[in-house]
Amino acid sequence: MPPVVSRLVETTAAAVVLASGAGTRVGAKLNKVYLPLAGRRVVAWSLDAFAKVAGIGVLVLVIRPQDAELAEEVLAGLDREVEVVAGGDTRQASELNALRHLAPRITGGRVDAVLLHDAARPLVHPQLVEAVLARTREDGGAVPGLAADDVVGVEAGHLVAQVPGAIRVQTPQGFRAGPLLEAYEQAEREGFLGTDTSSCMERFSSLPIRWVPGAPENLKITYPHDLVVAERLLAR
Repeated sequence: MPPVVSRLVETTAAAVVLASGAGTRVGAKLNKVYLPLAGRRVVAWSLDAFAKVAGIGVLVLVIRPQDAELAEEVLAGLDREVEVVAGGDTRQASELNALRHLAPRITGGRVDAVLLHDAARPLVHPQLVEAVLARTREDGGAVPGLAADDVVGVEAGHLVAQVPGAIRVQTPQGFRAGPLLEAYEQAEREGFLGTDTSSCMERFSSLPIRWVPGAPENLKITYPHDLVVAERLLAR
């Protein structure tokens, strides 16, 4: 008899770290994700967190072409291979570029889940990444967030009441890879521009999106004082 050839495909998850924005509100000429933070550049912290998660087999960094040298410097300090993709004019275009880069592995069954993360959230920790990945594989979509007790409704220009169940959404946001790629291609064809990954999936996919408890320290670097806060948190 001829030998039996295994057709099993090794499956893994991919993480996409988005570093292709400008971040002008932080008040620096440099792209904010390359600003120094506790002895490293901001983006290096989140890349390192994903690199520590065993379930993440592919790590992608999306950059602006003009930041290529800075990105090379960051990646030289990591022990993990990182694939670099050029970003687009919008966040969604950058995500689509990354998904198209991963497309052969997605359609071939080698990547079953994709987590997308803002490089400007340097304090994400591996435990949160693992929780989002586990929920993504279980239900199809997962978004971390914190209860937003200070969010209120507005009616005729007047504040009326707190909004029950409101959350402040964080990243990484995770989705099954095949439906995610299909949704983004459909959004591109229809000219739809969402506010984040989950908004695009809500429009073009039937996957359920589950809430995962976020982390208070998983803040986004937006203004100069955010860097000070992040440095103090890292010092702990």
